[in-house]
Amino acid sequence: MNAGGDNAGGFRSGYVALVGRPNVGKSTLLNRLLGQKISITSSKPQTTRHRILGIKTRPGEWQIVYVDTPGLHKRGGSALNRYLNRAAAAVLDDVDVIVFLVEALRWTEEDEMVLERLAPVRAPVILLVNKVDKVKDKRQLLPFLDQMRHRREFAAIVPGSARQGKNLKALEQEIISRLPEGPALFPEDMITDRSQRFLAAEIIREKLMRMLGQEVPYHLTVEIERYEETPRLVRIGAVIWVMRPNQKAIVIGKGGQRLKEVGIQARRELEVATGRKVHLELWVKVKEGWADDERALRSLGYADE
Repeated sequence: MNAGGDNAGGFRSGYVALVGRPNVGKSTLLNRLLGQKISITSSKPQTTRHRILGIKTRPGEWQIVYVDTPGLHKRGGSALNRYLNRAAAAVLDDVDVIVFLVEALRWTEEDEMVLERLAPVRAPVILLVNKVDKVKDKRQLLPFLDQMRHRREFAAIVPGSARQGKNLKALEQEIISRLPEGPALFPEDMITDRSQRFLAAEIIREKLMRMLGQEVPYHLTVEIERYEETPRLVRIGAVIWVMRPNQKAIVIGKGGQRLKEVGIQARRELEVATGRKVHLELWVKVKEGWADDERALRSLGYADE
């Protein structure tokens, strides 16, 4: 582990990719580093479907532009899965620093796949060994960290916990010391490049991901059809697209109860996010095979960036 460059000199700024297999904690890490939620989370893999920028600025010193990516995974399958892998891999050649997340005491085939994908990249790779709060016997960590050192020459290895915010200051220092000198890339009060409209769709999808069983969440997406703002009120109309009629029934729930609960939870969070009252209307519609249709994917916002 080297200690990185020294931070004397001018303003530093750069792009930092957060990469790893699905469900390893990338979005939780981004939200924790920014001190606010811009990336949705759930216990299900593949919750993140889009590249999301999270911008953190210390005026006069540095600006880190974090790039949250979908998890790199082995399932080839549908056009949506191929898009997710493309979105995750595309950022690797255009960033200044990469943070590779793995779970403490776990190494999977998908971790190995990410490691192979990182082999040719020129940017320094910092390894974050995440979820150390879940390791009961901390003595087990040392052999695991030693194994990691032998997998590749990492710029630094940081054990920590995104969920608890543990050791993230040390991670941030490792990142800052490796950023190039240069001007800020975004205005200093900007937190993300994504619109309120995009964030609204993501918040609705998060509530669905958390409330539904194993299969349905991967077969649905959310499209905002209407987003109107007044000084006191935001009116949002959203369509939840599913692939099959039986999935529509599952999303709506008995007597419409599940859809109603999704609406209540999403509206509460949107009111906090916008600082205004929110009037939210949800519809569930069927678009058969949308996840395996490149044209349908593009029309629903899954375009290569």
